[in-house]
Amino acid sequence: MLGFVSTLPQQPQRSPLSAHMVICGDDALARRLAVELRYVYGERVTLLLPPGRDPRRPDLPLTQRGRAATLFGRMSAAMNRNLGNGGNGTTGSSDSDTNAGVEAVRILEAAEPSDEIFEEAGVETAAALALVYDDDERNIRAALTARRLNPRVRLVIRLYNRKLGQYLENLLDQAAAVAVPGLDPTALDASTTVLSDADTAAPALAATALTGSSKVVQADGLLLRAVERTPPRPGEVADPGLCTLALLSSTTHDPAGTEGSDSSGAEGPQLLPDHEQVAAATGRGTVVLEAIREAAPNGPRLRVGGRSAPLSQIFSRRLRWSALGVGSAVLALAVASTLTTGDHPLHAAYLTLLDLFAMGDPAIGDRTARQIIQLLSGIAGLMLLPLLVAGVLEAFGSLRTASSLRRPPRGLSGHVVLLGLGKIGTRVLVRLRELGIPVVCVEDDPDARGIPVARRLHVPVVLGDVTQEGVLEAAKIQRSRALLALTSIDTTNLEAALYARSVKPDLRVALRLFDDEFATAVYRTLRTAHPQALTRSRSVSHLAAPSFAVAMMGRQILGAIPVERKVMLFAAIEVAGHPQLEGRTVEQAFRAGAWRVLALDATPREDRHTGLTTVAPASPDRPSGLIWNLHPGYVLRAEDRVVIAATRRGLAELLRRRRAVTPR
Repeated sequence: MLGFVSTLPQQPQRSPLSAHMVICGDDALARRLAVELRYVYGERVTLLLPPGRDPRRPDLPLTQRGRAATLFGRMSAAMNRNLGNGGNGTTGSSDSDTNAGVEAVRILEAAEPSDEIFEEAGVETAAALALVYDDDERNIRAALTARRLNPRVRLVIRLYNRKLGQYLENLLDQAAAVAVPGLDPTALDASTTVLSDADTAAPALAATALTGSSKVVQADGLLLRAVERTPPRPGEVADPGLCTLALLSSTTHDPAGTEGSDSSGAEGPQLLPDHEQVAAATGRGTVVLEAIREAAPNGPRLRVGGRSAPLSQIFSRRLRWSALGVGSAVLALAVASTLTTGDHPLHAAYLTLLDLFAMGDPAIGDRTARQIIQLLSGIAGLMLLPLLVAGVLEAFGSLRTASSLRRPPRGLSGHVVLLGLGKIGTRVLVRLRELGIPVVCVEDDPDARGIPVARRLHVPVVLGDVTQEGVLEAAKIQRSRALLALTSIDTTNLEAALYARSVKPDLRVALRLFDDEFATAVYRTLRTAHPQALTRSRSVSHLAAPSFAVAMMGRQILGAIPVERKVMLFAAIEVAGHPQLEGRTVEQAFRAGAWRVLALDATPREDRHTGLTTVAPASPDRPSGLIWNLHPGYVLRAEDRVVIAATRRGLAELLRRRRAVTPR
């Protein structure tokens, strides 16, 4: 098998007996996860890829292994440039670097993960195994095989099906306990974590479509909400919230800027700045932590039908107004009959209804007023007949179309146009509807995964190729607030964005792009051509990989939020074993640009469960429960568990694994 070797400065050296990590996948997430573990956490990594080209990207000339080697080479060169080393990554057939003695990412090829392939990849002695194939069934089969070969290996599995993922976690953990009876699965690191890249990236993608929207992280009964705030005007004082999580890039409106990438330098976003940096950063937007609280037991309620009455689901507004008009006319005629004839109101209403349905006797010889009312009632009866027919037809039509897709209604405006209803697009659609944002979807496949979800949520869908003329117009793109291009094809997303900008130059656009260099070039070009419009480019693998990497390190990841082209992580970790935290005050434990303690779970270990403890009252000498308003002088104890915000490299420093491993 072909290995990949690169010179990596200042990487931690591993013992030959130390456990490594294995990644199995077939798309960009596997490659990005390997980069995260190798170049951020310094772990030894074996990457298992299918042979040949990616069937989903036939336009790319490189094979899966070639694309991975190219990505690793770019990362190695970037690290050398940043650290002033100047070394270049090289490829070869050996598994170690003769110059620096640093293990490299080892690449293997196999069509399917089997016992033989897992044995060659070293799963029997691995510390963690990530199964991130795009196919849920393949991941499940591989997980069952891996758990049989190594009951102690930590499994991180990519699954789209949430309910199945919960069942699978319990099943695999029980299998580990049965295979090693009498041993503590926690001590053996025998744990299973099921994650979804779609669930991880959806909140960030949905937030890009909303101006000033909140970024919410919800896990284990805890809800953290961060909000992006614009720079204060002269004379105004910005609200710092609970704390400032990040300073946004000062090149946001500069066409020559790079939207918060590492090449932005000092002008790029600064994660977890200290007070001096915040005070000196005038004219820059901020991301502040707005709230930490207990999450609702059942999660956010999804508003599907809005506040309209149920009749609005069956009868059109025009028909409802017509019925109201006829009813008002009948009421007016009944009142007029009472006033002119002196009859009892009920008797007058009865005569009016008889005249309305042409069932009453002609008012021959009656007073003129009575004859006029009878004529008007007959006219109202003529109006009622087509109204009843229209109501019946609309009711049958509503029942017939209840299982069909809705079309965008007339007069719709201020909505988000969502392109693509695959795995990612479906999760983003649900997220937008949870926020109460009107959405119009565009999808060319009538059997796409998200079509039933859109039908259930009563979301309008335009079926058609977005690159064809008239499709975006049918989605009311000219009156929309934003465009989210989330198809799996970069060129389709780009073409849709360019056409939408030609229709509405100030449209807010967010593109899903797989290639980082292509994304940077597209971003610069669009921002130069439309400096007044907001443009964002997002990679799902870039947003999801940090969460998968932290799970492989065996720590509890709560979530991640994007800050331009960087990612901030939230995690819950034990203070014990971390000298950067243990015995230090909250203020001393804070390291600018690396991590910050946000909250404390001070519940005794024997009373803790899987999730974080809800807020509980605290005594002056010993807090208890989840405490978010920590005093800066509080000393962190070994028995404490803290919720932290961290950068990728900051969290990697905190979560370094011990080099010595437990003998098998």
